[in-house]
Amino acid sequence: MSESNYPTAFGVFMAPFHKIGVSPTVLYERDLQIIELADSLGFQEAWLGEHHSGGHEPIGAPEMLLAAAAQRTKTIKLGTAVNSLPYHNPFLLAERLVTLDHLSRGRAIMGFGPGQLLSDAYMLGIDPTKQRDMMLEAAEVIVRLLRGETVTEKTDWFDLREAKLQVRPYSVPELDVVVAAVTSPSGPVTAGRLGVGMINLAATSPAAFGALRGHWKIAEDEAAKAGRTVSRRNWRLSAITHIAETEEQARQDCTHGFEEIWNYLAHISPLPASEKPDVEGMIDEAIESGSVLIGTPDTAIEKIRQLADQTGGFGSFIMTLTDFTDYERQRNAVKLWAEHVIPEFRGQLKPIREHNAWVRGNEWKAETMAAINAATEKYAAQHQPVAVN
Repeated sequence: MSESNYPTAFGVFMAPFHKIGVSPTVLYERDLQIIELADSLGFQEAWLGEHHSGGHEPIGAPEMLLAAAAQRTKTIKLGTAVNSLPYHNPFLLAERLVTLDHLSRGRAIMGFGPGQLLSDAYMLGIDPTKQRDMMLEAAEVIVRLLRGETVTEKTDWFDLREAKLQVRPYSVPELDVVVAAVTSPSGPVTAGRLGVGMINLAATSPAAFGALRGHWKIAEDEAAKAGRTVSRRNWRLSAITHIAETEEQARQDCTHGFEEIWNYLAHISPLPASEKPDVEGMIDEAIESGSVLIGTPDTAIEKIRQLADQTGGFGSFIMTLTDFTDYERQRNAVKLWAEHVIPEFRGQLKPIREHNAWVRGNEWKAETMAAINAATEKYAAQHQPVAVN
């Protein structure tokens, strides 16, 4: 696999999956502090999800928290992962993302999807069998609006008449847009038709991992039909991730909240429920199946290389952070990722290692000592005491 197929951008994603029983005020602050930390350590992207029920995922307005993050960060891009398009008037959502783009000076990314939680759709009176069609209808309109078009479009759930954004995005040539995908083909179909990016969530889980190569083929085929192009550099993969100094430490860290969060995920997503009698067995099972990336920086590096082999190449890897671990161990994982994983794929460690080997492989110490001795002798000769008769 060519190194050009490896990702060179990295990010953090918080759906978030928090444990029940902690103040949402505290959780919001912690999420913002994680984004600040990632920004300070050289991560390229930070993502927040949108959910309206369930308790574990308490962010209902990700663009608002990202606007707060914009004021506390310098370079990191700020993305919604994802805005659930059937829940929003597309014109008003486009305006909010443009506002975020200006507040962040061009760092906004709009991620979108159909909406994950059936409980969200139920509360809003939305038929879940129609959500993917609604997503595509809204996405087509939003992309046109963001590109400066005037849109007249009527569906059975929104009606726009000569709608045009009065404020264009700060980003030039346009605001970055990506669609979410897991196993369904609706994500890559939409990416191709609109010529936008794609973010594959839970990418290491068995079903999602198996779908990756096919997803990109679908996106390319749909783009060709629509006269558009898609770029692997704008393809992001994300997986539930935790790394620590050792494999044993990483597993131990995850005993903090794994059982609670995993049982929730198994209830709302295709991830399988565990029948293991203890949390340690649950963690081992999830690691062995590939559903999670838990281990050391070396574990992460190897998994990313496997993903590159499976896909043929992608642009960004996004760490999905959860309350499997406590807050401080999450921060430690982000630091370890910045110290060891990011520089490995951005080519920053190779020349340092080469120079270290080059210097250690040459016997320059004797020459160094000879030069020091020569200088010492020269000084001594020039400063011989003058004999007095």
